[in-house]
Amino acid sequence: MSRDTIAAKRYAKALFEVAAQQQKTLEVEQELKAVVEAIAASDDVQKFISTPNISESVKLDVLKRALQEKVSQPVINTIELLIERGRADTLSDLLDSYIRIEGESLGIADAMVYSTYPLSEQEQEAVAAQFGALANKKIRVNNVVDKSLLGGVKVIIGDMLYDGSLAGKLERLEKSFIRQAQ
Repeated sequence: MSRDTIAAKRYAKALFEVAAQQQKTLEVEQELKAVVEAIAASDDVQKFISTPNISESVKLDVLKRALQEKVSQPVINTIELLIERGRADTLSDLLDSYIRIEGESLGIADAMVYSTYPLSEQEQEAVAAQFGALANKKIRVNNVVDKSLLGGVKVIIGDMLYDGSLAGKLERLEKSFIRQAQ
Protein backbone atom coordinates (compact mmCIF):
# COMPACT_ATOMS: atom_id res chain seq x y z
CA MET A 1 0.00 0.00 0.00
CA SER A 2 1.46 3.33 -1.02
CA ARG A 3 2.05 6.22 1.35
CA ASP A 4 -0.50 8.28 -0.60
CA THR A 5 -3.18 5.63 -0.04
CA ILE A 6 -2.41 5.51 3.68
CA ALA A 7 -2.57 9.31 3.86
CA ALA A 8 -5.87 9.31 1.94
CA LYS A 9 -7.31 6.89 4.52
CA ARG A 10 -6.28 9.22 7.35
CA TYR A 11 -7.87 12.24 5.69
CA ALA A 12 -11.00 10.20 4.90
CA LYS A 13 -11.30 9.05 8.51
CA ALA A 14 -10.97 12.61 9.78
CA LEU A 15 -13.50 13.90 7.25
CA PHE A 16 -15.93 11.11 8.15
CA GLU A 17 -15.64 11.92 11.86
CA VAL A 18 -16.46 15.58 11.22
CA ALA A 19 -19.34 14.65 8.90
CA ALA A 20 -20.70 12.17 11.46
CA GLN A 21 -20.63 14.84 14.18
CA GLN A 22 -22.66 17.09 11.89
CA GLN A 23 -24.87 14.14 10.85
CA LYS A 24 -24.08 14.77 7.19
CA THR A 25 -22.11 11.68 6.17
CA LEU A 26 -24.12 10.91 3.02
CA GLU A 27 -24.20 14.58 1.95
CA VAL A 28 -20.43 14.86 2.37
CA GLU A 29 -19.99 11.70 0.28
CA GLN A 30 -22.09 13.19 -2.54
CA GLU A 31 -20.21 16.50 -2.38
CA LEU A 32 -16.83 14.76 -2.39
CA LYS A 33 -17.91 12.56 -5.28
CA ALA A 34 -19.04 15.62 -7.27
CA VAL A 35 -15.71 17.39 -6.68
CA VAL A 36 -13.67 14.32 -7.67
CA GLU A 37 -15.77 13.78 -10.81
CA ALA A 38 -15.55 17.46 -11.78
CA ILE A 39 -11.77 17.46 -11.42
CA ALA A 40 -11.40 14.15 -13.28
CA ALA A 41 -13.60 15.44 -16.12
CA SER A 42 -11.43 18.49 -16.81
CA ASP A 43 -7.85 18.20 -18.00
CA ASP A 44 -7.43 21.94 -17.43
CA VAL A 45 -8.41 21.69 -13.76
CA GLN A 46 -6.11 18.69 -13.28
CA LYS A 47 -3.20 20.59 -14.84
CA PHE A 48 -3.99 23.68 -12.77
CA ILE A 49 -3.95 21.69 -9.51
CA SER A 50 -0.82 19.71 -10.35
CA THR A 51 1.27 22.54 -11.83
CA PRO A 52 4.12 23.26 -9.41
CA ASN A 53 4.64 26.80 -10.77
CA ILE A 54 1.28 27.94 -9.42
CA SER A 55 1.44 28.72 -5.71
CA GLU A 56 -0.77 26.88 -3.25
CA SER A 57 -2.38 30.16 -2.20
CA VAL A 58 -3.52 30.85 -5.78
CA LYS A 59 -4.83 27.29 -6.15
CA LEU A 60 -6.65 27.55 -2.83
CA ASP A 61 -8.18 30.91 -3.70
CA VAL A 62 -9.47 29.67 -7.06
CA LEU A 63 -10.84 26.42 -5.62
CA LYS A 64 -12.47 28.18 -2.66
CA ARG A 65 -14.27 30.55 -5.00
CA ALA A 66 -15.33 27.67 -7.26
CA LEU A 67 -16.58 25.48 -4.40
CA GLN A 68 -18.01 28.10 -2.04
CA GLU A 69 -21.71 27.50 -1.39
CA LYS A 70 -21.59 24.34 -3.51
CA VAL A 71 -19.99 22.04 -0.95
CA SER A 72 -19.85 22.04 2.82
CA GLN A 73 -17.03 23.53 4.86
CA PRO A 74 -15.58 20.14 5.93
CA VAL A 75 -15.11 19.17 2.26
CA ILE A 76 -13.52 22.55 1.46
CA ASN A 77 -11.22 22.26 4.49
CA THR A 78 -10.14 18.76 3.47
CA ILE A 79 -9.37 19.84 -0.10
CA GLU A 80 -7.42 22.82 1.28
CA LEU A 81 -5.33 20.50 3.44
CA LEU A 82 -4.61 18.19 0.53
CA ILE A 83 -3.46 21.09 -1.65
CA GLU A 84 -1.39 22.73 1.10
CA ARG A 85 0.37 19.43 1.74
CA GLY A 86 0.90 18.57 -1.91
CA ARG A 87 -1.51 15.64 -1.87
CA ALA A 88 -4.20 16.85 -4.26
CA ASP A 89 -3.57 13.78 -6.42
CA THR A 90 -4.99 11.57 -3.64
CA LEU A 91 -8.53 12.95 -3.97
CA SER A 92 -9.93 9.83 -5.66
CA ASP A 93 -8.24 7.60 -3.04
CA LEU A 94 -9.74 9.84 -0.38
CA LEU A 95 -13.22 9.34 -1.88
CA ASP A 96 -12.78 5.56 -2.05
CA SER A 97 -11.58 5.43 1.55
CA TYR A 98 -14.39 7.72 2.72
CA ILE A 99 -17.02 5.51 1.07
CA ARG A 100 -15.47 2.40 2.65
CA ILE A 101 -15.34 3.97 6.13
CA GLU A 102 -18.87 5.31 5.76
CA GLY A 103 -20.17 1.93 4.62
CA GLU A 104 -18.57 0.09 7.51
CA SER A 105 -19.91 2.60 10.00
CA LEU A 106 -23.45 2.83 8.63
CA GLY A 107 -23.84 -0.78 7.45
CA ILE A 108 -23.95 0.24 3.79
CA ALA A 109 -22.29 -1.62 0.92
CA ASP A 110 -22.02 -0.64 -2.72
CA ALA A 111 -22.87 -3.35 -5.23
CA MET A 112 -21.77 -3.29 -8.84
CA VAL A 113 -24.61 -5.05 -10.64
CA TYR A 114 -23.81 -6.11 -14.19
CA SER A 115 -26.80 -6.88 -16.41
CA THR A 116 -27.54 -7.11 -20.12
CA TYR A 117 -29.92 -4.13 -19.94
CA PRO A 118 -30.42 -1.15 -17.59
CA LEU A 119 -32.33 -2.32 -14.51
CA SER A 120 -35.51 -0.49 -13.54
CA GLU A 121 -35.87 1.07 -10.08
CA GLN A 122 -37.99 -1.91 -8.99
CA GLU A 123 -35.40 -4.40 -10.24
CA GLN A 124 -32.61 -2.49 -8.48
CA GLU A 125 -34.63 -2.48 -5.25
CA ALA A 126 -35.20 -6.24 -5.57
CA VAL A 127 -31.47 -6.83 -6.11
CA ALA A 128 -30.66 -4.56 -3.17
CA ALA A 129 -33.11 -6.42 -0.92
CA GLN A 130 -31.91 -9.89 -1.93
CA PHE A 131 -28.20 -9.15 -1.64
CA GLY A 132 -28.71 -6.93 1.40
CA ALA A 133 -30.01 -10.01 3.20
CA LEU A 134 -26.96 -12.02 2.08
CA ALA A 135 -24.44 -9.34 3.06
CA ASN A 136 -26.41 -8.22 6.12
CA LYS A 137 -26.06 -4.60 4.95
CA LYS A 138 -28.04 -1.93 3.18
CA ILE A 139 -27.07 -2.19 -0.49
CA ARG A 140 -26.62 0.70 -2.92
CA VAL A 141 -26.88 -0.58 -6.48
CA ASN A 142 -24.62 0.71 -9.25
CA ASN A 143 -25.94 -0.82 -12.47
CA VAL A 144 -23.53 -1.47 -15.36
CA VAL A 145 -24.80 -2.76 -18.70
CA ASP A 146 -22.67 -5.65 -19.99
CA LYS A 147 -23.98 -7.32 -23.17
CA SER A 148 -21.43 -10.16 -22.85
CA LEU A 149 -23.41 -11.70 -19.96
CA LEU A 150 -26.08 -13.09 -22.35
CA GLY A 151 -28.63 -12.97 -19.50
CA GLY A 152 -28.94 -12.87 -15.71
CA VAL A 153 -26.84 -10.66 -13.47
CA LYS A 154 -23.41 -10.56 -11.93
CA VAL A 155 -23.10 -8.77 -8.58
CA ILE A 156 -19.88 -7.62 -6.91
CA ILE A 157 -20.06 -6.47 -3.29
CA GLY A 158 -16.65 -5.63 -1.86
CA ASP A 159 -14.47 -8.60 -2.74
CA MET A 160 -17.37 -11.04 -3.19
CA LEU A 161 -18.64 -12.04 -6.63
CA TYR A 162 -22.12 -13.49 -7.09
CA ASP A 163 -22.32 -14.69 -10.69
CA GLY A 164 -25.85 -15.51 -11.77
CA SER A 165 -25.20 -14.64 -15.39
CA LEU A 166 -25.89 -17.11 -18.19
CA ALA A 167 -22.29 -16.71 -19.41
CA GLY A 168 -21.01 -17.57 -15.90
CA LYS A 169 -23.29 -20.61 -15.66
CA LEU A 170 -22.14 -21.85 -19.07
CA GLU A 171 -18.50 -21.36 -18.07
CA ARG A 172 -19.00 -23.35 -14.84
CA LEU A 173 -20.80 -26.10 -16.78
CA GLU A 174 -17.94 -26.29 -19.27
CA LYS A 175 -15.38 -26.56 -16.44
CA SER A 176 -17.39 -29.39 -14.83
CA PHE A 177 -17.43 -31.29 -18.13
CA ILE A 178 -13.66 -30.86 -18.47
CA ARG A 179 -13.10 -32.14 -14.91
CA GLN A 180 -15.33 -35.16 -15.54
CA ALA A 181 -13.53 -35.95 -18.77
CA GLN A 182 -10.14 -36.03 -17.07
